[in-house]
Amino acid sequence: MAVLSILVFAGAFALSVTLIALSIAPQWKRIVRLAMGHVEPAFTTVGTVMVADRRITVRRWASSQTLVSSRKWRAAA
Repeated sequence: MAVLSILVFAGAFALSVTLIALSIAPQWKRIVRLAMGHVEPAFTTVGTVMVADRRITVRRWASSQTLVSSRKWRAAA
C-alpha cells in the first residue's frame, strides 16, 4: 500500500512539474529579461486607441469636406 501511495504522489509530482515547465518554456526569454531588470513597454490602452481612431475619422471627414467644397467652387466658376 505504501508503494502505491509513493507511485501516485510521484506521478502527480511529475505531471505538475511537466505542466509548469510546458507553460513557462514559451516565455522563458521574457521571464529572464524581466528578471534582469529590463522593463517592457507599456501596453496601449483602449482609450488611446479610441482617441487615435477619432483623430483619423476627423481628418477623413475634414479632407472629404474640403474636396466637396472645392468642387462646388469649380462648378460655380
